[in-house]
Amino acid sequence: ARPALLSLPRPCHRHEGSPAEMTVLVPAWSPNSSLLLLLLLLSPCLRGTPDCYFSHNPISSNFNLRIKKLTDYLLKDYPVTVAINLQDEKYCKALWSLFLAQRWMEQLKTVAGAEMQGLLEAVNTEIHFVRSCAFQPLPECLRFVQTNISHLLQDTCSQLLILKPCMGKACQNFSRCLEVQCQPDSSTLLPPRSPVALEGTELPEPPSSQLLLLLLLLPLTLVLLAAAWGLRWQRARRRTALRPGVPLTSHP
Repeated sequence: ARPALLSLPRPCHRHEGSPAEMTVLVPAWSPNSSLLLLLLLLSPCLRGTPDCYFSHNPISSNFNLRIKKLTDYLLKDYPVTVAINLQDEKYCKALWSLFLAQRWMEQLKTVAGAEMQGLLEAVNTEIHFVRSCAFQPLPECLRFVQTNISHLLQDTCSQLLILKPCMGKACQNFSRCLEVQCQPDSSTLLPPRSPVALEGTELPEPPSSQLLLLLLLLPLTLVLLAAAWGLRWQRARRRTALRPGVPLTSHP
């Protein structure tokens, strides 16, 4: 395509040359330009960090004071829910717990008064960094139990204490944590035990046929024992009856 000519004035500069010298070349629009613009819009730099990466530490140094201030103001028995079967992976579990707690902070702000909203927002600011992670939808295997708000805030403080020393250092990239995982169900998966422990604690169960045979032989055994005891008693009584008496002798 032939480039179009566009005359652009140069501000704050006086040019004494001919008008032809003041022209610049502007390329005509092409489909390649649309493709380039689309690639720029989809680039990671423009659309954020979907891989949950923290180049700096987003946790402040006085987060515990903000949590304590909210705890002292709230009703201790306000009901909330917490997940009890998150996979026990040190840093991922902390991040997942904060993600669930941050959802509660947003929900409580919608029903709180003006002063309470300020305290909730102060705590929410400390854990809002989890929203920069593109978490996948929560799995159906998560189990929630009801507890009070003070326990939730105490757990939030504990998880921040776990993450703060390594944020922006040892644990910058949390890409492996984007999928919330549950612990294996204890009802379907038994804890592993060593073969030695199995040999020392488990006894083989008798088959059903052997058990039935034992039940049939037990009454017969009792009858035989009773018959043997009765026969022995009769023999002893017969010996006593046939025993000769002591003969009487007369002296001259």
